[in-house]
Amino acid sequence: MAADPILLVAAKGFAVAALLLLLLTVVGFVARWGIRFRLVGVTSFTTLLAISCAAFAVSYSPLVTVPGAVTVPVVFDNGSDLVVAAAPADLPPEAEAPTAEQLARNLRPTGRSPADGVVRVRLRGLEEAGEGVARPLVLAEATVDLKSGEISVQRRPS
Repeated sequence: MAADPILLVAAKGFAVAALLLLLLTVVGFVARWGIRFRLVGVTSFTTLLAISCAAFAVSYSPLVTVPGAVTVPVVFDNGSDLVVAAAPADLPPEAEAPTAEQLARNLRPTGRSPADGVVRVRLRGLEEAGEGVARPLVLAEATVDLKSGEISVQRRPS
């Protein structure tokens, strides 16, 4: 995964500033300046900013976009083996499978431990069942094998 270069540059800048502030803090303690304890706080905070920027830059991974997919909200996630997203009413049928695949590719496996090692990502739409009544309908389902990373997509599963 590529680190974000802007955040890495910011982390370097904060690290240099933290080192300069540390030097200034040591001088402040030796010279018994009145602001020496404030310098400790400023130095600590600047060090924290440098570490945070570096950690975020290294851990950042951009979202994957699949051609033909649309962005949809996740409406249910049990944290283990099932994720459900709501499709808009005007979603074209040709966008169903790519949208489910995009959801699956952007799924973070951290913390998920299903018994079979597979996470199911479902794209749900609503089918009118009468006047003012709608029934949920699975438009597409993607399965993600967390061990191999393999993703398979099925449109209108049974």
